[in-house]
Parts: sequence; C-alpha cells; structure tokens
Amino acid sequence: MIAQAYKEMLGAKSVIREISEWSTARGAEIGYDNVFDYSLGNPSVPCPASFTAACRDLLEHTDPVTLHGYTPTLTLPEVRAAVAESLNRRFGMDYTAAHIFMTSGAAGALAHALRCVGVPGQNVVTFAPFFPEYKPYAEGAGLALRVAPPRTADFQPDLDALDALVDENTAAVLINSPNNPSGVAYSAETLARLAQKLAAASQVYGHHIFLISDEPYREIAFGSPVPYPAQFYDDTLTCYSFSKSLSVPGERIGYLAANPRCEDADLIVPMCGQISRGTGHNCPSGLFQRAVARCLDDTSDLSVYKTNMELIYAELKRLGFTVQKPDGTFYIFPQALEADANAFCRKAMAYDLALVPGDTFGCPGYFRMAYCIETEKVRRSFAALERFVREEYGVQIHEK
Repeated sequence: MIAQAYKEMLGAKSVIREISEWSTARGAEIGYDNVFDYSLGNPSVPCPASFTAACRDLLEHTDPVTLHGYTPTLTLPEVRAAVAESLNRRFGMDYTAAHIFMTSGAAGALAHALRCVGVPGQNVVTFAPFFPEYKPYAEGAGLALRVAPPRTADFQPDLDALDALVDENTAAVLINSPNNPSGVAYSAETLARLAQKLAAASQVYGHHIFLISDEPYREIAFGSPVPYPAQFYDDTLTCYSFSKSLSVPGERIGYLAANPRCEDADLIVPMCGQISRGTGHNCPSGLFQRAVARCLDDTSDLSVYKTNMELIYAELKRLGFTVQKPDGTFYIFPQALEADANAFCRKAMAYDLALVPGDTFGCPGYFRMAYCIETEKVRRSFAALERFVREEYGVQIHEK
C-alpha cells in the first residue's frame, strides 16, 4: 500500500508550477519570447565569474577522490568556519564553525531547523503573505502551520495577531525577509518588537520559542541593508541559500546558522547531523560547499532586479494598481483589479501574461509578479498589461 498522504498531494500541485508549465506550453505555440512569464522565481542573471573560477580550480587542482568523496556528517569544517567568519564580519555576530551546518539550499536548512526545535503535534506560526511550501515543510516535520493574516497596508507582519496564535504548543515563529511574495523587508522596529513578544511568550509558556529566519533574498536589497533577525533575538536559527545571491539554484547549497546564544546552541549542529541521517539529506555537494566558501563576499550582478522593479512599479502605478514598493527580492505583489485574484490571473492568460494569484500565499485579492526576466521583455510586457486592464476592467490609462 502506498502512502495516502503523498498520493493526495498529487491533486494539490503548486499553483506557481502549474502557471509556469502553462507558460512553457504557450511558448511552444507562439514562441516563448511572446509569453510574459512572471510566474517562477528563477534567477535570470549568470553566476559571478568568481564562482565559475572556483569550481574550475577545484576540479583541476583538488584530488578527485577527496573532492567528490563524502563530506563529514556535520559538513566541511573549513567551509563552516568561513561562513561563520563572514557572518560575524557582516553582522557583528560571534558564530564559530560549531554553529554552522551546510545544507541543500534554504529548503534543506528549513527542514533541519523545524525538526531541531519542534516535535510532532506542536505548531509553527508564520505571517501572510508567505511562501506556500512552508505548509508541506512544517507538516513533513509533524507540525501544524498557523498563519497570521496579512497587514496589507505595508506588508510588515501583523504582530498583534501573535497573541491569538502562539500557545503552549508553539515551537517557533517562521519569518521570511525580504519577503516572498511582497518584496518587503521587515524593519528593525518590527524585529525588535517581535523579539519582545517571543521572549514574553517563552516566559509565559515555560519553554524557548524559536525564531526561524528564512533569508534566501538577503542580498537582493534595493536600499538600506536588510536587518539581520538574529541580532534581535537570541533563539534564532537562520536559514540561507546561495541560489539567489550567486544565481546557482540548481546547485542546491545553503546553510543553517544557530545563534551562539540560543538554547543548546552547541547541540544544534550535531542534532542536524542526526536529522540528516533520518531524512536521507546528509552530505550536500562537497564541490559546491568548497566553491561557495571562496565566494562569500561575492554576488551575481543583481542590479537588473532593481531596474526591473522600478520599471514595473512605475507602470503598475500608472495603470492604477495599489502596490507596495519592494525593498528587495525579485517579486512585486499588487492588488488585483477584482476581489477574485484567481479570476484576474486567468483573464490575464488571454493576453499571454503569467501572473500568480495571492491566494496561494495566504493573501487573497493580490497577485505576484516574479520579475527575474530580461529587462527588454519587461518593457515589452507593458503593452499587453495595458491592453488587459483596459479591455477587461475599463481602466482609463494616464498618459506616460
């Protein structure tokens, strides 16, 4: 007998992936250049030359048996030490190699973090809008995901909603800043107040409530540096991926960093080793662990995302959309022109626009645009977007 839970998941495919698949199929009909695919958050710029050079040097000059062999259960100590030093230098922290665990991207880091601090039957709280995969991540660890409603005025998390959601069975609060899908970075004031609330709740319920901070978009920031949540709250596990900063999502490499002042800080990484044994997630690529350690201060040329954001934000405002200007990421999250964002996005398909409804992010009435596409294509999409809102919604267009 096969596992019923996973069988049932076959009927609940990712909406994002379904729309992306539609875009691919439509592109086969009319040419993909003519489909304005804002569905999938797949980096559109090449990795930096330093990453390619690091991989080439490692392949050419490292003993292949060593390079391609299993890494230690707790991952490569020299790489962990390099990550710790980088975080300390950038954010004034005091990590050591003992607090860093290399993972298969941020998803792998989240899988470990949830199992480190939660036991089946407990709950994890997050804030809408949120990355929809958080639900299977939490449920896969035996935890229930509780979702605070969105604060659409500015898309900062609704901290007032925490009191009704956090209880004696809460293991952690899960945040994502800069946020997918809103593009908003949580402010220092927000993080300070969140830390106060978590400390107070931990005191009330008699156990440490952790903060799990999902930060794959940390380097894609359009103004001031994004505040680092672990600076505000000791019981923080930081989950990071190099997928966006280095444009290497297919290499699946990231890390979990345990704040040295968190509960049982020196046990977190050894626990991750045991979790890897139980999940079959042990030993991420030795080549890519070593390569990213040489590129910790590097990023791809991320400037195209700011360029695209400014263009799209200005166009959306011109067309009359209500939209919060992103602080980072490569996403923007406008309010749809009707209450049913699913219907709005279906209608957009007739204009070869692939948009993702906000319902899948826990925020009905909004839609996401992933603008990690060529700037030239962004500009060309505006004619289709203008025709869509004029013909479907009677929007009166202001002159450019």
